[in-house]
Amino acid sequence: MERRWLDEREHRAWRSYLCLRRRLGARLNHHLWADSGMSEADYEILAVLSEHPEGRMSALALRCRLLWEKSRLSHQVRRMEERGLVAREANPADARSAVVRLTPEGRTAIEGAAPHRAERVREHFIDLLTPEELDTLTRIGERVAARLDALEGPGAPAA
Repeated sequence: MERRWLDEREHRAWRSYLCLRRRLGARLNHHLWADSGMSEADYEILAVLSEHPEGRMSALALRCRLLWEKSRLSHQVRRMEERGLVAREANPADARSAVVRLTPEGRTAIEGAAPHRAERVREHFIDLLTPEELDTLTRIGERVAARLDALEGPGAPAA
């Protein structure tokens, strides 16, 4: 099979994406910490749990939603549990797994951080784009995600 190198236009687009991902992520993470004392990993878990009934999910469902490896989730949940943001409980549906639950402290933390996070995302990303650019970006993301789902299955943890 012949190698298909990136041409100048493709390389520029790819490098632009990589730079955007790194720089925007770093900027948003810096603000998240400054605004709330929360890490990106803390925020991701609390945000997902806060969107679910009673603020709880099985560890497996949470891991799949976040696309994290089992060990990463386990370590992060342990650290958050030590700080009182989440609690682990036995899973009544499956004795081999746990349920991760948002604590009142965790709910307070995410409710305090979310408005700042939304404002920072708006400031550094959303407000810089036109509605048409947002629609295009959404289509691109959905197309790439569909391709990855076809190759790996939906919700497959990152390799």
